[in-house]
Amino acid sequence: MPPSDTSDNSAPPANGDIVIARQPIMDAQRSVVGYELFDRSTADHNAASDVALVFNAMTHTGNESLAGKITIFVNCTHESLAGGHLDLIQPDKVVLEVGPVPGHVPEEIEVRQHTLTELRRRGFRLAFNHTVLAPVYASWQPLADYVKLDLMALKPEQLQVIVAAVKARTPAAVIAEKVETAEQFNALAAYGATLFQGYWFARPDVIKTKVVTPGQAHVLQLINLVRNQASTEEIEAVLKKDAMLGFNLMRLINSSGFGLSREITSFRQAVMLMGLKKLFRWAALLLTASRASGTPAAVGTTAVVRGRMMELLATGTMSDEECDGAFVVGIFSLLDVMLGMPLEQALELLSLPPAVTEALRHGTGIYGPMLALTKACESEDDAAFSAAANAVQFSNHHINVAHMEALVWADTLTM
Repeated sequence: MPPSDTSDNSAPPANGDIVIARQPIMDAQRSVVGYELFDRSTADHNAASDVALVFNAMTHTGNESLAGKITIFVNCTHESLAGGHLDLIQPDKVVLEVGPVPGHVPEEIEVRQHTLTELRRRGFRLAFNHTVLAPVYASWQPLADYVKLDLMALKPEQLQVIVAAVKARTPAAVIAEKVETAEQFNALAAYGATLFQGYWFARPDVIKTKVVTPGQAHVLQLINLVRNQASTEEIEAVLKKDAMLGFNLMRLINSSGFGLSREITSFRQAVMLMGLKKLFRWAALLLTASRASGTPAAVGTTAVVRGRMMELLATGTMSDEECDGAFVVGIFSLLDVMLGMPLEQALELLSLPPAVTEALRHGTGIYGPMLALTKACESEDDAAFSAAANAVQFSNHHINVAHMEALVWADTLTM
Protein backbone atom coordinates (compact mmCIF):
# COMPACT_ATOMS: atom_id res chain seq x y z
CA MET A 1 0.00 0.00 0.00
CA PRO A 2 1.46 3.38 -0.91
CA PRO A 3 2.02 5.69 2.03
CA SER A 4 -0.61 8.29 2.73
CA ASP A 5 -0.63 11.23 5.09
CA THR A 6 -3.76 10.78 7.13
CA SER A 7 -2.81 13.61 9.44
CA ASP A 8 -3.29 16.35 6.87
CA ASN A 9 -6.94 17.06 7.34
CA SER A 10 -6.95 20.36 5.50
CA ALA A 11 -5.18 19.32 2.31
CA PRO A 12 -7.40 19.16 -0.77
CA PRO A 13 -7.89 15.73 -2.29
CA ALA A 14 -5.55 14.94 -5.13
CA ASN A 15 -8.12 13.23 -7.33
CA GLY A 16 -11.41 15.03 -6.89
CA ASP A 17 -13.40 16.07 -3.83
CA ILE A 18 -15.49 12.92 -3.46
CA VAL A 19 -16.43 10.72 -0.53
CA ILE A 20 -16.24 6.97 -1.06
CA ALA A 21 -18.93 4.98 0.75
CA ARG A 22 -19.26 1.22 0.83
CA GLN A 23 -21.75 -1.48 1.61
CA PRO A 24 -20.82 -5.09 2.36
CA ILE A 25 -22.08 -7.96 0.22
CA MET A 26 -22.51 -11.24 2.11
CA ASP A 27 -23.05 -14.87 1.24
CA ALA A 28 -25.69 -17.16 2.74
CA GLN A 29 -23.39 -17.86 5.69
CA ARG A 30 -23.31 -14.08 6.21
CA SER A 31 -19.58 -13.76 5.59
CA VAL A 32 -18.42 -10.65 3.71
CA VAL A 33 -17.42 -11.55 0.15
CA GLY A 34 -17.44 -8.12 -1.46
CA TYR A 35 -18.08 -4.41 -1.12
CA GLU A 36 -20.08 -2.03 -3.27
CA LEU A 37 -18.33 1.32 -3.58
CA PHE A 38 -20.17 4.48 -4.50
CA ASP A 39 -19.65 8.22 -4.52
CA ARG A 40 -21.44 9.78 -1.56
CA SER A 41 -20.61 13.36 -2.53
CA THR A 42 -22.80 13.74 -5.61
CA ALA A 43 -26.29 12.80 -6.74
CA ASP A 44 -25.24 13.40 -10.35
CA HIS A 45 -23.94 9.98 -11.31
CA ASN A 46 -22.08 10.31 -14.63
CA ALA A 47 -19.00 9.14 -16.51
CA ALA A 48 -16.77 11.67 -14.74
CA SER A 49 -17.92 10.56 -11.29
CA ASP A 50 -17.33 6.90 -12.24
CA VAL A 51 -13.75 7.67 -13.24
CA ALA A 52 -13.18 9.77 -10.10
CA LEU A 53 -14.51 6.99 -7.88
CA VAL A 54 -12.17 4.35 -9.33
CA PHE A 55 -9.15 6.63 -9.28
CA ASN A 56 -9.79 7.73 -5.70
CA ALA A 57 -10.14 4.12 -4.57
CA MET A 58 -6.88 3.23 -6.32
CA THR A 59 -5.10 6.29 -4.92
CA HIS A 60 -6.05 5.51 -1.33
CA THR A 61 -5.35 1.77 -1.38
CA GLY A 62 -3.17 1.00 -4.37
CA ASN A 63 -4.26 -1.10 -7.33
CA GLU A 64 -2.87 -4.33 -5.91
CA SER A 65 -4.84 -4.01 -2.67
CA LEU A 66 -7.94 -2.38 -4.14
CA ALA A 67 -9.98 -5.49 -3.45
CA GLY A 68 -7.62 -7.81 -1.61
CA LYS A 69 -9.26 -11.22 -1.22
CA ILE A 70 -12.74 -9.87 -1.92
CA THR A 71 -14.61 -8.36 -4.83
CA ILE A 72 -15.41 -4.70 -5.42
CA PHE A 73 -18.71 -3.71 -7.06
CA VAL A 74 -18.72 -0.32 -8.81
CA ASN A 75 -21.75 1.43 -10.31
CA CYS A 76 -21.11 2.55 -13.90
CA THR A 77 -22.81 4.68 -16.51
CA HIS A 78 -22.78 3.37 -20.06
CA GLU A 79 -20.63 6.31 -21.09
CA SER A 80 -17.94 5.40 -18.58
CA LEU A 81 -17.73 1.76 -19.67
CA ALA A 82 -15.62 2.75 -22.67
CA GLY A 83 -13.25 4.83 -20.52
CA GLY A 84 -9.55 4.10 -20.44
CA HIS A 85 -9.57 4.12 -16.63
CA LEU A 86 -10.78 0.51 -16.68
CA ASP A 87 -7.47 -0.47 -18.28
CA LEU A 88 -5.72 0.43 -15.02
CA ILE A 89 -7.50 -1.99 -12.70
CA GLN A 90 -7.50 -5.76 -12.36
CA PRO A 91 -10.64 -7.08 -14.09
CA ASP A 92 -10.87 -10.14 -11.85
CA LYS A 93 -11.23 -7.90 -8.77
CA VAL A 94 -14.10 -5.76 -10.07
CA VAL A 95 -17.78 -6.21 -10.88
CA LEU A 96 -19.27 -3.44 -13.04
CA GLU A 97 -22.87 -2.62 -12.11
CA VAL A 98 -24.67 -1.55 -15.26
CA GLY A 99 -28.10 0.04 -15.37
CA PRO A 100 -30.71 -0.25 -18.11
CA VAL A 101 -30.62 1.94 -21.21
CA PRO A 102 -32.77 5.08 -20.80
CA GLY A 103 -36.03 4.48 -22.60
CA HIS A 104 -35.10 0.84 -23.29
CA VAL A 105 -34.42 1.69 -26.94
CA PRO A 106 -33.68 -1.59 -28.80
CA GLU A 107 -31.03 -0.05 -31.06
CA GLU A 108 -29.20 1.42 -28.07
CA ILE A 109 -29.41 -1.87 -26.21
CA GLU A 110 -27.80 -3.65 -29.13
CA VAL A 111 -24.99 -1.11 -29.38
CA ARG A 112 -24.28 -1.39 -25.64
CA GLN A 113 -24.30 -5.18 -25.91
CA HIS A 114 -21.09 -5.08 -27.96
CA THR A 115 -19.34 -2.98 -25.29
CA LEU A 116 -20.51 -5.30 -22.53
CA THR A 117 -19.34 -8.37 -24.46
CA GLU A 118 -15.87 -6.86 -24.84
CA LEU A 119 -15.69 -6.07 -21.11
CA ARG A 120 -16.58 -9.68 -20.32
CA ARG A 121 -13.89 -10.85 -22.73
CA ARG A 122 -11.36 -8.72 -20.84
CA GLY A 123 -12.28 -10.42 -17.57
CA PHE A 124 -14.72 -7.99 -15.94
CA ARG A 125 -17.87 -9.35 -14.40
CA LEU A 126 -21.20 -7.62 -14.94
CA ALA A 127 -24.15 -6.99 -12.66
CA PHE A 128 -27.60 -5.79 -13.75
CA ASN A 129 -30.85 -5.09 -11.97
CA HIS A 130 -34.04 -7.09 -12.54
CA THR A 131 -34.81 -5.07 -15.70
CA VAL A 132 -32.37 -7.30 -17.60
CA LEU A 133 -35.04 -10.02 -17.50
CA ALA A 134 -37.22 -8.07 -19.95
CA PRO A 135 -37.34 -9.52 -23.49
CA VAL A 136 -35.79 -6.38 -24.97
CA TYR A 137 -32.59 -7.16 -22.99
CA ALA A 138 -32.36 -10.78 -24.19
CA SER A 139 -28.91 -10.17 -25.72
CA TRP A 140 -27.59 -9.00 -22.32
CA GLN A 141 -28.89 -11.94 -20.32
CA PRO A 142 -26.04 -14.39 -21.19
CA LEU A 143 -23.54 -11.71 -20.05
CA ALA A 144 -24.96 -11.38 -16.53
CA ASP A 145 -22.78 -12.60 -13.68
CA TYR A 146 -25.09 -11.07 -11.07
CA VAL A 147 -28.65 -9.80 -11.02
CA LYS A 148 -29.50 -7.47 -8.12
CA LEU A 149 -33.00 -7.34 -6.68
CA ASP A 150 -33.93 -4.18 -4.77
CA LEU A 151 -36.32 -5.28 -2.05
CA MET A 152 -37.52 -1.70 -1.60
CA ALA A 153 -38.56 -1.48 -5.26
CA LEU A 154 -40.15 -4.92 -5.66
CA LYS A 155 -43.25 -6.36 -4.05
CA PRO A 156 -42.67 -9.39 -1.76
CA GLU A 157 -45.03 -11.53 -3.84
CA GLN A 158 -42.91 -10.86 -6.95
CA LEU A 159 -39.60 -12.04 -5.54
CA GLN A 160 -39.90 -15.81 -5.91
CA VAL A 161 -41.02 -15.49 -9.54
CA ILE A 162 -38.21 -13.04 -10.34
CA VAL A 163 -35.52 -15.25 -8.76
CA ALA A 164 -36.83 -18.19 -10.80
CA ALA A 165 -36.69 -16.04 -13.95
CA VAL A 166 -33.08 -15.07 -13.24
CA LYS A 167 -32.13 -18.74 -12.96
CA ALA A 168 -34.04 -19.66 -16.11
CA ARG A 169 -32.81 -16.84 -18.37
CA THR A 170 -29.31 -16.03 -17.14
CA PRO A 171 -26.23 -17.73 -15.65
CA ALA A 172 -26.22 -15.08 -12.91
CA ALA A 173 -26.13 -15.29 -9.15
CA VAL A 174 -28.93 -13.38 -7.42
CA ILE A 175 -28.02 -10.54 -5.04
CA ALA A 176 -30.84 -9.40 -2.76
CA GLU A 177 -30.18 -5.81 -1.67
CA LYS A 178 -31.73 -3.68 1.07
CA VAL A 179 -32.41 -6.74 3.20
CA GLU A 180 -33.52 -5.36 6.55
CA THR A 181 -35.04 -8.31 8.42
CA ALA A 182 -34.18 -11.92 9.13
CA GLU A 183 -37.51 -12.89 7.53
CA GLN A 184 -36.47 -11.27 4.25
CA PHE A 185 -33.09 -12.96 4.37
CA ASN A 186 -34.59 -16.39 5.02
CA ALA A 187 -37.21 -15.99 2.29
CA LEU A 188 -34.74 -14.85 -0.37
CA ALA A 189 -32.28 -17.60 0.55
CA ALA A 190 -35.10 -20.16 0.21
CA TYR A 191 -35.99 -18.75 -3.21
CA GLY A 192 -32.41 -19.16 -4.39
CA ALA A 193 -30.62 -15.86 -3.75
CA THR A 194 -27.00 -16.50 -2.77
CA LEU A 195 -25.69 -13.01 -1.99
CA PHE A 196 -27.18 -10.28 0.18
CA GLN A 197 -26.84 -6.59 1.06
CA GLY A 198 -28.44 -4.95 4.06
CA TYR A 199 -28.06 -4.41 7.77
CA TRP A 200 -30.29 -7.10 9.21
CA PHE A 201 -27.11 -8.86 10.41
CA ALA A 202 -26.44 -6.04 12.89
CA ARG A 203 -30.04 -5.79 14.10
CA PRO A 204 -31.11 -9.06 15.74
CA ASP A 205 -34.89 -9.18 16.18
CA VAL A 206 -34.69 -11.15 19.42
CA ILE A 207 -31.64 -11.33 21.65
CA LYS A 208 -31.72 -14.79 23.18
CA THR A 209 -28.29 -15.24 24.72
CA LYS A 210 -28.08 -14.12 28.35
CA VAL A 211 -24.61 -15.45 29.17
CA VAL A 212 -21.35 -15.36 27.25
CA THR A 213 -19.69 -18.54 26.01
CA PRO A 214 -16.66 -19.89 27.92
CA GLY A 215 -14.34 -18.69 25.15
CA GLN A 216 -15.83 -15.21 25.22
CA ALA A 217 -15.63 -15.12 29.02
CA HIS A 218 -11.88 -15.73 28.94
CA VAL A 219 -11.33 -13.07 26.27
CA LEU A 220 -13.37 -10.59 28.30
CA GLN A 221 -11.39 -11.48 31.41
CA LEU A 222 -8.14 -10.95 29.52
CA ILE A 223 -9.33 -7.56 28.25
CA ASN A 224 -10.22 -6.44 31.77
CA LEU A 225 -6.92 -7.62 33.23
CA VAL A 226 -4.92 -5.80 30.57
CA ARG A 227 -7.06 -2.70 30.90
CA ASN A 228 -6.39 -2.68 34.66
CA GLN A 229 -2.65 -3.31 34.12
CA ALA A 230 -2.68 -6.64 35.91
CA SER A 231 0.52 -8.54 36.59
CA THR A 232 2.07 -10.92 34.11
CA GLU A 233 1.22 -13.80 36.44
CA GLU A 234 -2.51 -12.94 36.44
CA ILE A 235 -2.61 -12.65 32.64
CA GLU A 236 -0.66 -15.91 32.29
CA ALA A 237 -3.23 -17.68 34.48
CA VAL A 238 -6.07 -16.72 32.11
CA LEU A 239 -4.13 -17.92 29.07
CA LYS A 240 -3.58 -21.29 30.76
CA LYS A 241 -7.33 -21.70 31.31
CA ASP A 242 -8.20 -21.54 27.61
CA ALA A 243 -6.23 -23.72 25.20
CA MET A 244 -7.38 -21.88 22.07
CA LEU A 245 -6.69 -18.48 23.59
CA GLY A 246 -3.16 -19.52 24.51
CA PHE A 247 -2.62 -21.20 21.14
CA ASN A 248 -3.67 -18.08 19.24
CA LEU A 249 -1.31 -15.91 21.27
CA MET A 250 1.65 -18.23 20.72
CA ARG A 251 0.89 -18.43 17.02
CA LEU A 252 0.84 -14.65 16.83
CA ILE A 253 4.01 -14.02 18.82
CA ASN A 254 5.92 -16.59 16.73
CA SER A 255 4.62 -15.30 13.40
CA SER A 256 6.92 -13.65 10.89
CA GLY A 257 5.37 -10.29 11.68
CA PHE A 258 7.15 -10.16 15.03
CA GLY A 259 10.49 -11.08 13.47
CA LEU A 260 11.86 -12.84 16.54
CA SER A 261 15.11 -14.77 16.16
CA ARG A 262 13.97 -17.68 18.33
CA GLU A 263 10.68 -19.36 19.08
CA ILE A 264 8.78 -18.22 22.16
CA THR A 265 7.45 -21.16 24.14
CA SER A 266 6.03 -19.66 27.34
CA PHE A 267 3.02 -17.44 27.96
CA ARG A 268 5.08 -15.30 30.32
CA GLN A 269 7.59 -14.49 27.58
CA ALA A 270 4.81 -13.84 25.07
CA VAL A 271 3.03 -11.39 27.38
CA MET A 272 6.22 -9.53 28.22
CA LEU A 273 7.33 -9.26 24.61
CA MET A 274 3.94 -8.16 23.32
CA GLY A 275 3.26 -5.55 25.99
CA LEU A 276 -0.09 -4.54 27.44
CA LYS A 277 -1.08 -2.15 24.64
CA LYS A 278 -0.67 -4.72 21.86
CA LEU A 279 -2.19 -7.42 24.03
CA PHE A 280 -5.32 -5.30 24.60
CA ARG A 281 -5.69 -4.66 20.86
CA TRP A 282 -5.21 -8.34 20.05
CA ALA A 283 -7.79 -9.40 22.63
CA ALA A 284 -10.29 -6.83 21.33
CA LEU A 285 -9.86 -8.15 17.80
CA LEU A 286 -10.15 -11.71 19.05
CA LEU A 287 -13.50 -10.87 20.60
CA THR A 288 -14.85 -9.96 17.15
CA ALA A 289 -14.06 -13.51 16.03
CA SER A 290 -15.57 -15.25 19.10
CA ARG A 291 -19.16 -14.28 18.39
CA ALA A 292 -22.28 -15.59 20.04
CA SER A 293 -23.81 -18.67 18.43
CA GLY A 294 -25.65 -17.74 15.24
CA THR A 295 -24.08 -14.29 14.95
CA PRO A 296 -22.89 -13.72 11.36
CA ALA A 297 -19.22 -13.29 10.52
CA ALA A 298 -20.07 -9.95 8.89
CA VAL A 299 -20.59 -8.49 12.36
CA GLY A 300 -16.97 -9.05 13.30
CA THR A 301 -15.71 -7.75 9.96
CA THR A 302 -17.81 -4.60 10.25
CA ALA A 303 -16.60 -4.00 13.80
CA VAL A 304 -12.97 -4.32 12.70
CA VAL A 305 -13.47 -1.87 9.83
CA ARG A 306 -15.15 0.61 12.18
CA GLY A 307 -12.35 0.35 14.73
CA ARG A 308 -9.55 0.86 12.24
CA MET A 309 -11.38 3.68 10.44
CA MET A 310 -11.98 5.56 13.69
CA GLU A 311 -8.35 5.13 14.69
CA LEU A 312 -7.20 6.51 11.34
CA LEU A 313 -9.64 9.42 11.54
CA ALA A 314 -8.26 10.30 14.96
CA THR A 315 -4.63 10.13 13.83
CA GLY A 316 -3.05 13.56 13.75
CA THR A 317 -5.86 15.27 15.64
CA MET A 318 -5.88 13.28 18.90
CA SER A 319 -3.28 11.95 21.29
CA ASP A 320 -2.00 8.38 20.98
CA GLU A 321 -4.14 7.35 23.94
CA GLU A 322 -7.25 8.91 22.37
CA CYS A 323 -6.49 7.17 19.06
CA ASP A 324 -6.45 3.88 20.96
CA GLY A 325 -9.80 4.83 22.47
CA ALA A 326 -11.22 5.56 19.03
CA PHE A 327 -10.17 2.09 17.90
CA VAL A 328 -11.87 0.50 20.91
CA VAL A 329 -15.10 2.43 20.30
CA GLY A 330 -15.28 1.16 16.72
CA ILE A 331 -14.39 -2.42 17.64
CA PHE A 332 -16.98 -2.54 20.42
CA SER A 333 -19.71 -0.65 18.55
CA LEU A 334 -21.36 -4.01 17.79
CA LEU A 335 -20.56 -5.54 21.17
CA ASP A 336 -24.23 -6.27 21.91
CA VAL A 337 -24.58 -8.22 18.65
CA MET A 338 -21.26 -10.04 19.09
CA LEU A 339 -22.17 -11.18 22.60
CA GLY A 340 -25.87 -11.66 21.89
CA MET A 341 -27.14 -9.48 24.72
CA PRO A 342 -28.36 -5.92 25.34
CA LEU A 343 -25.66 -3.27 25.14
CA GLU A 344 -25.95 -2.20 28.78
CA GLN A 345 -25.51 -5.78 29.93
CA ALA A 346 -22.56 -6.27 27.58
CA LEU A 347 -20.79 -3.11 28.75
CA GLU A 348 -21.07 -4.25 32.36
CA LEU A 349 -18.75 -7.13 31.48
CA LEU A 350 -15.90 -4.82 30.46
CA SER A 351 -13.80 -2.22 32.21
CA LEU A 352 -13.64 0.61 29.66
CA PRO A 353 -12.71 4.32 29.87
CA PRO A 354 -15.66 6.68 30.48
CA ALA A 355 -15.21 8.37 27.09
CA VAL A 356 -15.52 5.00 25.35
CA THR A 357 -18.66 3.96 27.21
CA GLU A 358 -20.21 7.40 26.63
CA ALA A 359 -19.78 7.02 22.88
CA LEU A 360 -21.12 3.47 22.88
CA ARG A 361 -24.10 4.24 25.12
CA HIS A 362 -25.14 7.67 23.88
CA GLY A 363 -23.11 8.47 20.75
CA THR A 364 -21.73 11.56 22.48
CA GLY A 365 -18.40 12.79 23.79
CA ILE A 366 -15.16 13.08 21.85
CA TYR A 367 -15.74 9.83 19.97
CA GLY A 368 -19.47 10.16 19.30
CA PRO A 369 -19.28 12.20 16.06
CA MET A 370 -16.59 9.91 14.62
CA LEU A 371 -18.67 6.83 15.40
CA ALA A 372 -21.70 8.41 13.72
CA LEU A 373 -19.60 9.20 10.63
CA THR A 374 -18.20 5.68 10.49
CA LYS A 375 -21.68 4.16 10.70
CA ALA A 376 -23.02 6.60 8.11
CA CYS A 377 -20.38 5.44 5.62
CA GLU A 378 -22.11 2.04 5.64
CA SER A 379 -25.67 3.23 5.08
CA GLU A 380 -27.72 4.48 2.16
CA ASP A 381 -28.96 7.45 4.16
CA ASP A 382 -27.44 10.51 2.48
CA ALA A 383 -28.98 12.86 5.04
CA ALA A 384 -27.42 10.93 7.93
CA PHE A 385 -24.05 10.99 6.21
CA SER A 386 -24.23 14.73 5.52
CA ALA A 387 -25.14 15.45 9.14
CA ALA A 388 -22.33 13.23 10.43
CA ALA A 389 -19.76 14.72 8.04
CA ASN A 390 -20.77 18.27 8.99
CA ALA A 391 -20.31 17.45 12.68
CA VAL A 392 -16.60 16.68 12.24
CA GLN A 393 -13.75 18.70 10.80
CA PHE A 394 -12.28 16.03 8.54
CA SER A 395 -11.79 16.65 4.84
CA ASN A 396 -13.29 14.28 2.29
CA HIS A 397 -9.74 13.18 1.49
CA HIS A 398 -9.09 12.26 5.11
CA ILE A 399 -12.37 10.33 5.31
CA ASN A 400 -11.60 8.44 2.11
CA VAL A 401 -8.09 7.49 3.20
CA ALA A 402 -9.33 6.23 6.57
CA HIS A 403 -12.23 4.33 5.05
CA MET A 404 -10.35 2.59 2.25
CA GLU A 405 -7.32 1.73 4.36
CA ALA A 406 -9.62 0.28 7.03
CA LEU A 407 -11.27 -1.96 4.44
CA VAL A 408 -7.91 -3.23 3.20
CA TRP A 409 -6.61 -3.73 6.75
CA ALA A 410 -9.68 -5.74 7.76
CA ASP A 411 -9.45 -7.81 4.58
CA THR A 412 -5.85 -8.82 5.21
CA LEU A 413 -6.11 -9.20 8.99
CA THR A 414 -5.41 -12.59 10.56
CA MET A 415 -5.81 -13.28 14.28
